[in-house]
Amino acid sequence: MAGIVVRPRARILHGHDWVFSSEVLKVFGDPADGDVISIKDGRDRMVGSAMWNSKSQIVARRFSHRRQELDLDFFKRRIARAAEYRERRKVNPQLHRVVWSESDGLPGVVLDRYGEQFVLQLTTLAMDRRKEMLVDAIREVLGARNIIERSDAAVRCAEGLPQTSGVLCGEGRETEFEICGVKFSIDLLSGQKTGFYLDQIPHYPAVAGLAAGRRVLDCFTNEGAFALTCARAEASEVIGVELQTSAIAIARENAKGNQLAVHWVEQDVFVYLRAAEKAGAQFDLIVLDPPSFTKTKGGVRDAIRGYRELHLRAFKLLSRDGILATFSCSHHISDAILFETISVALVDARRSARRLRRFEQALDHPVLPTMPETEYFKGVLLEMKPSI
Repeated sequence: MAGIVVRPRARILHGHDWVFSSEVLKVFGDPADGDVISIKDGRDRMVGSAMWNSKSQIVARRFSHRRQELDLDFFKRRIARAAEYRERRKVNPQLHRVVWSESDGLPGVVLDRYGEQFVLQLTTLAMDRRKEMLVDAIREVLGARNIIERSDAAVRCAEGLPQTSGVLCGEGRETEFEICGVKFSIDLLSGQKTGFYLDQIPHYPAVAGLAAGRRVLDCFTNEGAFALTCARAEASEVIGVELQTSAIAIARENAKGNQLAVHWVEQDVFVYLRAAEKAGAQFDLIVLDPPSFTKTKGGVRDAIRGYRELHLRAFKLLSRDGILATFSCSHHISDAILFETISVALVDARRSARRLRRFEQALDHPVLPTMPETEYFKGVLLEMKPSI
């Protein structure tokens, strides 16, 4: 087996599963991109088996601590283990993430379940080349008949892969499910990410449970999940703001199907918030669930400015004892950075708040302590505190 020797300070020697190009001391055996390679330390000791891609900044991604090939039996074992973990953690059996990349020992593989529909996303070259084998394993282990591919994430470009999507097996691309009494109809080939924000499912009831009798503003509403669940929970008024035309169209259809009254605004959220402040508007519950403001470390400074303005505007619009549910899906924005940014915005807005709870990734999106990259989701629930 071809492979690499890593430098003494390589992070893979300290629990991480990635090797960056700068951490490679020597390449031996002339591996081709997409091959399985062995990783060794400076004393010729085996560190594990990995997927090789010289075109990526992350040249090797470990998937096993021993010598292992990416064969059908391997995929079946890993998928079965991932499914057993979700069953043991008692996640929603019909609506959850089945495989979460490195967290389940399958780097670059994301598999989500929507009832009888499964959505597969591949973001690494080695896994993409073994797509048929993966599909066979999914069908055999999970009994999946309908599998859709949503490998249209921009991160594929870093692996030298084009974006692609389509039906891999079975029929249909639409699915229906229910959250907090609201029925959603989603097109899995056009919805966000793999069709829906599954990482928010545990948080919809937490936020909707506070909505009764309140005037609610749902910013970056996307397909309207927070807005609709709050309307179902008998909020006095709900406004959903979203710039994307296709997402607002789906939200409107789902509101109509559930006979729920929501005022939809197709507009940039920052523009809406400035206009609402100028008009003297007030809300009792505001939800901020923006898309990732940065995909790289280099974009953190600009992202912080965006988060700061967003929270400043929201704090100025909240009523005396209003509630803010705010989220970030930017991996490079840590808890510490997010909370500091919120604190600065509070001071700038001349408001005070109490923290009611933190929001974390659901159990079907497991986090590895040794791999910070497996954790991207964070949030906080705040209640405005009257001035003393």
